[in-house]
Amino acid sequence: MNLTLKIWRQKGANDKGKMVDYQISDVSPDMSFLEMLDVLNTQLIEKGDEPVAFDHDCREGICGSCSLYINGEAHGPDRLVTTCQLHMRKFKDGDTIYIEPWRAKAFPVIKDLIVDRSSFDRIQHAGGFISVNTSGNTQDANSIPIEKANADAAFDAATCIGCGACVASCKNSSAMLFVSAKVSQFALLPQGQVEATDRVMNMVNQMDAEGFGNCTNTGACEVECPKGISLENIARMNREYLKASFKG
Repeated sequence: MNLTLKIWRQKGANDKGKMVDYQISDVSPDMSFLEMLDVLNTQLIEKGDEPVAFDHDCREGICGSCSLYINGEAHGPDRLVTTCQLHMRKFKDGDTIYIEPWRAKAFPVIKDLIVDRSSFDRIQHAGGFISVNTSGNTQDANSIPIEKANADAAFDAATCIGCGACVASCKNSSAMLFVSAKVSQFALLPQGQVEATDRVMNMVNQMDAEGFGNCTNTGACEVECPKGISLENIARMNREYLKASFKG
């Protein structure tokens, strides 16, 4: 395939960015999107040009670092995949592809397509932990009875990889799907009850402090989430927050 790529280029956080056009040919439909960018960067380096900076790590849809906004969609036109799992067969010969970083106040651009998502780390630090008895008389977690429905829901919430697609796809740049997944992960398990009140209050307060917007139930976050995290988690977080507010 022969493609035209319109890629956001920005030298640094304080520099003005712009879209730059690139032509790339002989793209195999079996390539992943990141492999296609690797080919482009190889060509740019061979010509002595600056390669396009983009984030990646595992390339197995697990780490969430390969976050790109492709043709107006977080992670591109496929569903339940990250950018590294998106294949070029989703595009046609002669297509023009727009590639941008996440656009959110809380995700400032570092360079080109890389954004700073450390705000997510600070939200998790605010409450993403549980108390564990380490006195020597600990109870094996596997021996604690948990209703299967709760265990399944907790595991579903725990599949969130913190990629930020929910923020990128939300008109308000809301992080509520991400935060609610982390809250739900522990709220559904007995091990997470000790800090339940402080957790939801601290994580929501940190989310607000980072500059993320609020949820208006549009549902774009669930549609674009590569792990299919459900909006039910936001409803659960709202209930947890309301209960915590009454407890003071």
